[in-house]
Amino acid sequence: MNADSLDGRLLFAIPKKGRLYEKCLSILAAIGADIQFRRHARLDVCLVLNHPIALVFLPASDIPSFVGKGNVDLGITGHDVIVESQMHEHVTEELRLGFGKCALQVQVPEAGSITTVEDLAGKRVVTSFEVLSGDYFGKLDDQLRLSGDKRTKIEYVGGSVEAACALGLADGIVDLVESGDTMRAAGLHAIATVLETEAVLIKSRVPKHEAHSDLITLITNRIKGVVAASKYAICQYNIARDRLPSAIAITPGRRAPTISPLETDNWVAVSSMVEKKRLAQIMDDLVTTGAEDILIFNLDNCRV
Repeated sequence: MNADSLDGRLLFAIPKKGRLYEKCLSILAAIGADIQFRRHARLDVCLVLNHPIALVFLPASDIPSFVGKGNVDLGITGHDVIVESQMHEHVTEELRLGFGKCALQVQVPEAGSITTVEDLAGKRVVTSFEVLSGDYFGKLDDQLRLSGDKRTKIEYVGGSVEAACALGLADGIVDLVESGDTMRAAGLHAIATVLETEAVLIKSRVPKHEAHSDLITLITNRIKGVVAASKYAICQYNIARDRLPSAIAITPGRRAPTISPLETDNWVAVSSMVEKKRLAQIMDDLVTTGAEDILIFNLDNCRV
């Protein structure tokens, strides 16, 4: 592969490893069976076989810079990475993807005397997020009127941030928390949240290749369909017509439910999109209302 093989192709940056990588591959598989690619070992660029697209596998922390400067047309990375790299003024967040959700939190030893961020202000904080942490504690120091050597000391480490307190390097840390297992295993607990984050689809505010605009829109809309499908399911059930108003109140659908008469007198079949996170409660409420034969169907993709 050489530079000429990328001419005329839309460049789409994907995290090459870590918590977002597998999810990104799932999205690529779901946005259309006609998008075919094969990634060769030790190569971070691969060509889509039947579309003018090249996938570029990069560290998630580098993707905002590549997209913001127009070297890459589209990318998937974390919202936290965009802000930390100070590229939020150079990229547009086209779509929040609903995965990779976590929180950047201030953490301190659970058995220690520090219980609030005000207690931690002016002390040593270790993090991999210097910009976000510096901004957060800078504002806090200003509020507390700390100056000079009294201000919070932010120190950078590239990994194993949670070990800093136990090793005596810090009084507190700022790190990403997903499940909280690592935090608790290290004897830490969160006392404040700096930022809520998740994976986002981004494009440059000043694209270098206007010819790719239609393809960018196509890919964005396809991914929107996958994201919507992950949030909704189809609920179908049968119910007596005189109880239909109560059932519709439970399953109003995105616009309106589909209602079809049954061969049995005064009974109808109802089909409606419902939120997956409310499925159990919706089914319970439908049973109470008198619905029967309640079925749930997952969506692989949709356009809504």
